[in-house]
Amino acid sequence: MGRVSEHDLADEGPGRAETFLDLLRLEQIEENIFRGWCHAGAPLRAFGGQVAAQALVAAGRTVVPERHVHSLHSYFLRPGSTTAPIVYQVDRVRDGRSFATRRVTGVQHGAAIFTLSASFKVAEDTPGHRRAMPDVPLPEDLPDPYEKLSTEERAHYEESQTRLLMDLRFVPEDRSPGTHMVDGIPHQRVWMRAAKQLPDDPLLHVCGLTYMSDLTLAGTAAKPYITNPATLQMASLDHAVWFLRPFRADEWLLFAQASPSAQDARGLAMGEFYNHDGVLVASVVQEAVIRQR
Repeated sequence: MGRVSEHDLADEGPGRAETFLDLLRLEQIEENIFRGWCHAGAPLRAFGGQVAAQALVAAGRTVVPERHVHSLHSYFLRPGSTTAPIVYQVDRVRDGRSFATRRVTGVQHGAAIFTLSASFKVAEDTPGHRRAMPDVPLPEDLPDPYEKLSTEERAHYEESQTRLLMDLRFVPEDRSPGTHMVDGIPHQRVWMRAAKQLPDDPLLHVCGLTYMSDLTLAGTAAKPYITNPATLQMASLDHAVWFLRPFRADEWLLFAQASPSAQDARGLAMGEFYNHDGVLVASVVQEAVIRQR
């Protein structure tokens, strides 16, 4: 599969994203330096999943296509703004025979707001094992959570970049035993995919999953404490993803999540992505700030 060209992901400045691909667009302004724009997660705050995904795009642009990303580790240092571009500076830490390492710093208004380390490797054919997917309904058997919204709610929905460009199906508690409080901890299971077909570039699909992986994890950790969402403050602190097997972000992926701990205004959440055939393709861990405003 070929890699998307720099022209295909060229930045066209701020504005509404019309496709999922638009969320990942960057402009290369110098060797190892890229620039992008992010939409809001919280009001006027750049969505962390998009920042991480764009940083991974920048890192991947400096690695030969034969090496695929297998893990990323990141920290959110400051809130990002939606009214100014984010500059991504890539440090080519190492290029070995099998592995390559990149470090990316996201800078806005002269200050670092985000850091990411990513490791890439050449594919190898070796024996392996994997966990089986939980027993859940398939996305085709679940309703679109947004199709019956009121006119007022639909207007708000149309303003959301994420919901406009993605398909989501939430597994209800009565359809899966693990989709609620189990052993004293909250769980959540969500099917998700890009709403339209994406190019065949593997880097684009892992960046798409990176974006998706930040959508619901903090909400899973906060689930027992949400009485009025407007009074709850949630923000990602750090985020790690391990890419285990090939997949497509424009095909249904089950994100099975659980939060083993919440304390000290911090919630820890873990998740696993499975493809439609039940194959484990990625694992995610995140810690987030969770507190009442």
